[in-house]
Amino acid sequence: MSRIDGLRELVDRLHPSTLLYSTYEHRLVAELDPAALPQHVAVLADGNRRWARTNAPGQPLVAGYRAGASKLKEFVTWCDEIGIPVVTLWVLSTDNLQRAQADELAPLLEVIADLMEDMAATGRWRVQPVGALDLLPPDVEARLRAADLATADSDGMHINVAVSYGGRQELRDAVRALLCDKAAEGCTIDQVAETLDIDEISEHLYTAGQPDPDLIIRTSGEQRLSGFLMWQSAHSEFYFCEALWPDFRKIDFIRALRSYAQRERRYGR
Repeated sequence: MSRIDGLRELVDRLHPSTLLYSTYEHRLVAELDPAALPQHVAVLADGNRRWARTNAPGQPLVAGYRAGASKLKEFVTWCDEIGIPVVTLWVLSTDNLQRAQADELAPLLEVIADLMEDMAATGRWRVQPVGALDLLPPDVEARLRAADLATADSDGMHINVAVSYGGRQELRDAVRALLCDKAAEGCTIDQVAETLDIDEISEHLYTAGQPDPDLIIRTSGEQRLSGFLMWQSAHSEFYFCEALWPDFRKIDFIRALRSYAQRERRYGR
């Protein structure tokens, strides 16, 4: 950041409207009941491409991906400040991975790898990629796995980055892994069918050992899950926001948390 840019940022922060808005945010955060906060928040960060077409006309769509990645960094910081133990960020589906044009996919993968490395470099969080990483280019897969390994011993907030992720693929991979384990134990298919338990499937998901998401947020006005965390979201609460992801504000997040806290969770009962 140049000296002039730094001065502009300082002026913006000291502007009365900015200070007033920040004070309002702090007051709302202080009013949140810690006992009513979700333990796992997942987000479908949707709307980056549409944001780029509106806010960066004539520029490559990667401008939207970069803006989205910047917002994801802000978002995980908000979660950490508020005290959310687990966060899942869906940044690339298997469908988009297979359908995207090569000239669009390569810059997006670069943004995702940079995002994971930047979050890992803070040393504050456990950063774990979840998805079919073997479908990614080898160099990108290696960067994601390196970030995963570098943060493996962190006891901070757990951040899942769902990349090359699809709900159906996750269930397929879980069943495959389960069958392989049972075969290694000497079980027959008939024995597996006879004794298979729901918890055994959960133990083979990408998020094995983690709590299921309490709250799932989707931006850009879309009101569907698109296969996101199909198994884990059975009892999740959903919050849909009209804002495109790069425009998602901390106040929007606080409103999502307040909405969640006001709901009576029945867990299917």
